[in-house]
Amino acid sequence: MPEAWIIDAVRTPRSIGKVGKGALSHMHPQHLAATVLKALKDRNDLNTAEVDDIIWGCSAQTGLQGGDMGRMAALDAGFDVKASGVTLDRFCGSGLTATNLAAAQVMSGMEDLVIAGGTEMMSHVMEYGGKVRAAGIAAASGLGTGNARLQARHPQSNQGVCADAIAAIEGITREELEAFGVESQRRAAVAIAEGRFAKSVVPVLDDDGNVVLDHEEYPRPNTTAETLAGMKPAFEMFLDMPSAKDGETFGQLINRKYPDVAIKALHHVGTSSGVVDGAAALLIASSDYATAHGLKPRARVVATANMGDCPTLMLNGPVPAAKKVLAKAGLTANQIDVWEVNEAFAVVAEKFIRDLDLDRAKVNINGGAIALGHPIGATGAVLIGTALDELERSGGRYALVTMCAAGGMAPAIIIERI
Repeated sequence: MPEAWIIDAVRTPRSIGKVGKGALSHMHPQHLAATVLKALKDRNDLNTAEVDDIIWGCSAQTGLQGGDMGRMAALDAGFDVKASGVTLDRFCGSGLTATNLAAAQVMSGMEDLVIAGGTEMMSHVMEYGGKVRAAGIAAASGLGTGNARLQARHPQSNQGVCADAIAAIEGITREELEAFGVESQRRAAVAIAEGRFAKSVVPVLDDDGNVVLDHEEYPRPNTTAETLAGMKPAFEMFLDMPSAKDGETFGQLINRKYPDVAIKALHHVGTSSGVVDGAAALLIASSDYATAHGLKPRARVVATANMGDCPTLMLNGPVPAAKKVLAKAGLTANQIDVWEVNEAFAVVAEKFIRDLDLDRAKVNINGGAIALGHPIGATGAVLIGTALDELERSGGRYALVTMCAAGGMAPAIIIERI
């Protein structure tokens, strides 16, 4: 069976995902995707006519993000028309799933050269969603809240309320969550100061070649335990807010399935993933193609996996997904040198570390989404590139990347440095 080799990984800097606040918020989502696609083409001298497919992740495929961004961005990047593209949605796991599918296509022998990645312009998503609500248009949330039959079978709540419910179940305190948030900021600050992201980050240029953004915009390196202690919980208002007209509140949806859980609002902006704009991409080739065309591999894909979990708590998929992909790879947790679990909320990563009894020094070594932001459909591809860069920096061998996704899911991947 052919091996799937990761040849290169690139991403844009992450920009504050609010119109008028973020440097990238005025740009078209396809422009961000085209930025990373063009970087892969130029950095690796690709003959884009030989790219079999571009598999792209984007969660909110509405407004400017509608349509097949994988194909449209490739055309915008100057790729040959023979390079086809497809766009998929697994919520937060979209970029990681795109990579897993690309690797599977290569390892099956069906394709030889595939690009995987994702884009999310949260500034556009929030602005577009606001306009839809202002117009009084009923929009599907994507979490089943508008489907009474599905909600009766699998109640699904607000994600922040889910995070607070998990903290209550696990006995994780606000102080422990905030300690995690402070450490994420500290690690990200060290990584930025030492240039650990420099290999993967490519600047975003406008149509005239001017630099729009060339650095991370979201981190708050001066964050302290004291500043976080003074923040108001972000999801308190959702506890007693009806999830639909005349419907149960978001808190009641969870308590219908977990009646003994006393949910207390804990998470806030300092312990939740940042709302940002960004894009990321990976170049994946078969071992035969790479050898024949002089492409130097940086890593190989060892194993991939997907896992479903309770959709009511929604965020607990990463632990079983990690166990599943470890079993597929024939590895133990002790053999993993670099762990990347998306910091959707502090409780997700904190529970992950505790349940798997991991060395904290190996998990999210360079900070995570709390400090750097979470461009939904792109984050999985971002994390794989971050893990690869860290393997090369530290000399490690294996990295495992996973993340929670809405609906109670989690994709996972293990890569090995070459």
